[in-house]
Amino acid sequence: MQPYGLTIDKFLDHAAKWFQNRQIVEADAGRVCGRIDYAVLRDRSNRMSGALAALGLSVGERVGTLAWNTQHHLEIYYAAMGMGLVCHTLNPRLTPAHLAAMINEAEDRVLAVAVDLMPLLHEVAPLCPNIAHVIVLDAPAEEADFGEHPARIWRFEALLEAHGASAAWGDFDENAPAGLCYTSGTTGSPKGVVYTHRSNYLHTLRALQADSIALTADDVLLLGVPMFHANGWGLPFAAPAAGAKLVLPGRALDGASLARIMRDEGVTVAVGVQTLWLGLVDHLEATGEDLPALRRVLIGGSSCPDALIRKMEQRLGARVQTSWGMTELSPMGTIAPPGATAQPLGSSGRAPMGVDLKLTDAAGNTLDPQRDILGHLKVKGPSVIERYFKAETSALDDEGYFDTGDLAMIDGDGNLTICGRAKDLIKSGGEWINPTEIEAIIGRHPSVRHVAVIARPDVKWGERPVLIVETQGDAEDPGVLLRLLRGKVADWWIPDQVAEVAAMPLAATGKIDKIRLSADYAEGRIAANKVAR
Repeated sequence: MQPYGLTIDKFLDHAAKWFQNRQIVEADAGRVCGRIDYAVLRDRSNRMSGALAALGLSVGERVGTLAWNTQHHLEIYYAAMGMGLVCHTLNPRLTPAHLAAMINEAEDRVLAVAVDLMPLLHEVAPLCPNIAHVIVLDAPAEEADFGEHPARIWRFEALLEAHGASAAWGDFDENAPAGLCYTSGTTGSPKGVVYTHRSNYLHTLRALQADSIALTADDVLLLGVPMFHANGWGLPFAAPAAGAKLVLPGRALDGASLARIMRDEGVTVAVGVQTLWLGLVDHLEATGEDLPALRRVLIGGSSCPDALIRKMEQRLGARVQTSWGMTELSPMGTIAPPGATAQPLGSSGRAPMGVDLKLTDAAGNTLDPQRDILGHLKVKGPSVIERYFKAETSALDDEGYFDTGDLAMIDGDGNLTICGRAKDLIKSGGEWINPTEIEAIIGRHPSVRHVAVIARPDVKWGERPVLIVETQGDAEDPGVLLRLLRGKVADWWIPDQVAEVAAMPLAATGKIDKIRLSADYAEGRIAANKVAR
């Protein structure tokens, strides 16, 4: 058979040749601000590779991006990866100190930065002496002055015009690094995860399976998940691979903006964390609008209460696909099939071909049987991490599985249900309490938008659970919520403190930030009421 390197550039080559007129649409506040086809996107991205080479970058070096879901960001993706550079996506919602630490560890010499994030860069740059060039993305033509900066500043279009040149793509081994992303840090310190071309290629094929994301050339995909997180869930690769029309919403992800662009462009598949779709539902209910073209909404990040899933499906008129993944998995782990008529409550779907799951006890021994039993979840596959960036030791067990840190169950049909983080378990009186079980029950109440259970120190018991909720509309009586737990969990599991917050702190991945939540509680920024159990 022919030698054929599994490199990411081939996705865009394929789209440019066979779906050359399919469009990539960019929006700003829900209104189209750019429209381009795959053939032109491929040409521009390839010439930007030549411009990056002119800046002195060579295979294996890393290019940082601090940007939103825009055409320029997508072009930097392919320009960097196509020529063998590593695209290091950075989360703009992190602090300057955290960003600088990541940039310095990655040794980024070039940063591609959205024009509205230049003020953030001015705080970051003095902490990063290695930055030599800054490429400003999404800059209006009349913008002229970005102020003092130690690095040379280039406008994307000016750099492309001055130094853009045809470049060879894919001229390296398929196991070469392609991307770098740091974990969200919601339960611990962020760590770098390096994706290879081969791992991303195989992840894309997995995403396109019929029981997975299953994009087709007839689909119009709204990419609501940030491109700075875990390759945008791999969709910047899957869309051109399938020939799907791609809609990039930019920074504005409020309900009104999403509704406008989704309606105007006929979006059929929308992907993002549940927070986006709750805001969209709120907008549609307030205005009476509909999205007749929408068929599927894929959610991930934190667990979504079942009542909210049903509400979204009813109001959007679309199938909600639940999923579970991690940065370390590229990120897809399991997904509910798009055509399933009913999904078990709390399930995150099944593992597509290319992902293997196993459950172990706390000591790492494989459980027998593997079905309908709670265990520590471990994962294996060609798109699963082997070791963290610059780590000297492997992150795998003796059988080559990665420990996700999650507790989970797998039912008789292979559906995975995440039952909590092992490190989130609360030890009260020498016995364990699983916050996720409490959250799942409380989350079924129609008034609850988000729910979290954290631990508080207790002199007598060591730790006790605290229930924290964000509700829809009027505040719910804490006693009503706690009574939902009666008979479903042990009495001593039931929290004796309940707090309501106006907005639950969420990471960019959509997961509830329990580190911040615990800190806010400990420092008195969250006031909990004692409730008799």
